Amino acid sequence: MSRNGANGRSERLPLDEEIVRPTFRRERAALKRGVWPVAGCDEAGRGPLAGPVVAAAVILDPDDVPRGLDDSKKLTPERREVLYARICARAQVAVAMAPPSRIDRDNILRASLWALARAVRALPVKPRLVFVDGRDRIDAGCDCEAVISGDALVASIAAASIVAKVTRDRLMACLGAAHPGYGFERHMGYSVPEHFVALGRLGPTIHHRRSFSPVAGALGLLDRDPDEPIVGILPL
Repeated sequence: MSRNGANGRSERLPLDEEIVRPTFRRERAALKRGVWPVAGCDEAGRGPLAGPVVAAAVILDPDDVPRGLDDSKKLTPERREVLYARICARAQVAVAMAPPSRIDRDNILRASLWALARAVRALPVKPRLVFVDGRDRIDAGCDCEAVISGDALVASIAAASIVAKVTRDRLMACLGAAHPGYGFERHMGYSVPEHFVALGRLGPTIHHRRSFSPVAGALGLLDRDPDEPIVGILPL
């Protein structure tokens, strides 16, 4: 279909962008090469001011891959819960967490990679190949391939992203019940106005990441010597 532009020439209407969804193509290619089991892993919770980073690793059954897998960020909470149940019923699944103390000690990237490696090693079946979301490979004890935007491209990574997200959201809901007034059950520890107000009014909890600027500010740590690491004052 076309229309005439101001110059009288025919112009094509823009086509809708192709919808990209995760596939099992990479896993099946490995299987055809004789490489199996193959796991996907991803994490949830790098950005929040509070709570752990939660990593998940998943080995899907080639004969029973749940339909509807996608990047967890593209799914509603209700849909994530449905897929979470299907994944746990049909696949090999493991979860690991990096607590705020480790995040403060190692930095968020290293803590995330550590948790991802722990999740892979916790699988009941040792994989021969691991696909990990992002740019960085992990020490998985086997071959590892990093896939940028892997949660939108690789089925097993998408499954891991769902498991990690649902697990972390449930945990933050529990922390919300244990620490009324912070709203963890609503914002999951992310940087939203409600959270900033609670930090100013109630101060940080033991679940806050003291190396993150808003939390450090609430603790009065930003005026310290910039060469002195904040982790040096954390309780052991």
